[in-house]
Amino acid sequence: MLTVRAPATSANLGSGFDVFGVALERPADVVRLEKADRVTIEMTGAGSQYIPEDPEKNTVGAVAEALDAPARIQIDKGVRPASGLGSSAASAAAAAVGLNELYDRGYSREELVPIAAKGEAVVSGDAHDDNVAPSIMGGFTIATEKGVTQVDADIPLVACLPDIVVSTRDARNVVPESARVEQMVETVGNAAALTTGMHRDDPELVGQGMHDTVVTPARAKLIDGYEQVREAALAAGATGVTISGAGPTVIAACAEEDRRRIASTMLDAFGERGVDARVYQTRIGRGAEVF
Repeated sequence: MLTVRAPATSANLGSGFDVFGVALERPADVVRLEKADRVTIEMTGAGSQYIPEDPEKNTVGAVAEALDAPARIQIDKGVRPASGLGSSAASAAAAAVGLNELYDRGYSREELVPIAAKGEAVVSGDAHDDNVAPSIMGGFTIATEKGVTQVDADIPLVACLPDIVVSTRDARNVVPESARVEQMVETVGNAAALTTGMHRDDPELVGQGMHDTVVTPARAKLIDGYEQVREAALAAGATGVTISGAGPTVIAACAEEDRRRIASTMLDAFGERGVDARVYQTRIGRGAEVF
């Protein structure tokens, strides 16, 4: 038997739609795996009542099939579904890393990313690497058709999760089909600034690079209070604020000394809109760990 802890993640980071992702120090899923003749899944934890235990409808079932690794799988959800924190990716990442070791399949962490993404496709309809990559590899990741580039980065973050549900499918439906040339130029510049900031562990550059005028404004309309929370966080010292993944989590980059104040401010801002929320004072962290 193996136990794997796989972290929540934040994808896109504003300027890196479907490309950028970071692993978060907290929250995380914990998955226990034991060899068996067939795949069985047991769910507990945050939002587990909404996740099917049928292997054909669960992210880890697709991963087990891809690795030809039947197992009894127990998933303790620390990452709430439909949170914008890579909930399905955390489970898929944990299963991929754990089953690879349990059955000695010999895949590298990078090679496990597309395998875990097959599990993501069960939930979102498409296999995207931007959440599973950081959950498996840790740090800051850049996922493209040619593979994954990973950078060990250390940036303090605040992730504020409102009691709102935004499905990945709904969030994809509002993404604009085109962008103006000036928007593309701005996005490339911001993405370059964010990537440089990750290499330098510079929250100012990372925050600057989170700005996005294409996807984020469209998705913000699905999150009650987003603009007020964003403005409040920036006023409290955040260097940048954007939507985490498909939402509704709002994520802020900041300096270490400002993190607690920003967290409290974001909670208050949602509260003023009559929206309950919880907040994680976190940072960029490690990928999936086997115990």
